[in-house]
Amino acid sequence: MKIGFISLGCSKNLVDSEKMMGMINSGGHELVHNADEAEAIIINTCGFINSAKEEAIQTIFQMAEYKKHRCRKLIVVGCLAQRYKEQLEQDIPEIDAVISIREYPHLHELLPKLLDGHDLVSYDKCERKVSSKPWTAYLKIAEGCSNHCTYCAIPLIRGDNVSFPIEQLVEEAKQLAQRGVRELVVIAQDTTKYGVDLYGRRALLDLLQQLHEIEGFHWIRILYMYPDEIDARLIEGMAKLPKVLPYFDIPMQHASNRMLQLMNRRGSREDVATLVKKIRETFSYPTLRTTFIVGFPTEEETDFSELMQFVEDIHWDRMGAFPYSPEEDTPAYSMDGAVDEDVKEARLAQLMKRQEEISLENQRRMVGEIIEVLVEDQEGLTGVYRGRGASSAPDEVDGIVMFKSERFIEFGSFVKVRITEALPHDFKGVEVC
Repeated sequence: MKIGFISLGCSKNLVDSEKMMGMINSGGHELVHNADEAEAIIINTCGFINSAKEEAIQTIFQMAEYKKHRCRKLIVVGCLAQRYKEQLEQDIPEIDAVISIREYPHLHELLPKLLDGHDLVSYDKCERKVSSKPWTAYLKIAEGCSNHCTYCAIPLIRGDNVSFPIEQLVEEAKQLAQRGVRELVVIAQDTTKYGVDLYGRRALLDLLQQLHEIEGFHWIRILYMYPDEIDARLIEGMAKLPKVLPYFDIPMQHASNRMLQLMNRRGSREDVATLVKKIRETFSYPTLRTTFIVGFPTEEETDFSELMQFVEDIHWDRMGAFPYSPEEDTPAYSMDGAVDEDVKEARLAQLMKRQEEISLENQRRMVGEIIEVLVEDQEGLTGVYRGRGASSAPDEVDGIVMFKSERFIEFGSFVKVRITEALPHDFKGVEVC
């Protein structure tokens, strides 16, 4: 069959989608980009926060329209399918099957009943069909999360943290390197907890040391590091691995210790300040990224002031922030002290405005410096190349580098660029031969 595939949500969900697409290919099916051509459509949904759920439902209804024409099967998988399987089956009759995450080990049995074709390779053994840019790929090292933050539905959806064996991950990474991947992005809901359930200890550094030995990778980037589990051994070990970028994505969620306790976040504002000091002492040009939630229940002006002061003190290189979104079945959902939506938005705007100013201050320090850039695109009219430096993760979560060159550069190449101008999130520069 001709099958269309839509992947919503985070990069961890994207890895699941790539595995499913690999399964589909193994059964002789053809993946198509245009929904008009699809005989079956599979939607991998996100159900993390309200906006993600709304996007998923809207996409399901949009794709259901194609069942009036060529499309014969509409299949929904992923986080929304895990949380609301029965409700989706009852409320949207156009859906032919809702497959929860817990059912993924049986996908090779479930999908052939829905799709015309031969037997499928099992979900755990199929070769991923990488759908991102061919020089970058994600390596998901664990499933689920054991932190149980009071606002978060991930443990309800994905369960507690389950690490994948090092041998399995190294073999998957080798396959990616052989297919031309130059930047490997290591992901999990909490990468720093990797190995605790499997080996009885934190084993992220052990994994990084083995990944570092694989020929072909130029950059290895780590995302989503829980602050209180980044210890001196990990920091100092990363400093000895040149391919491993000093990119520290440390979601804090707040800086008021009272708020952190209500969120069930381990550690304190003071602990993170000490951690940041250690990182900056160890690396010459580390990138420090974080995320914050504003408007969590009972957040007072004094709590928000503490957050603003902490942002001022640390001068984060990258920062994302979101208004609190109440998620049913989480402990925070039934907490008293809801913050008015207008107050949430005002605090968010104030926080992001100051961070943009801080970001520009940090960026300007790089003017005149020469950095390495992964080339990813070229503007058609101006001929200006676009890429990312070590300080920018994929998928447009951080800034880009725009630069001029007198020669043709193949996408996926690494070049040296001298920074000539700094913007709040982006750089402009010229290639240095």
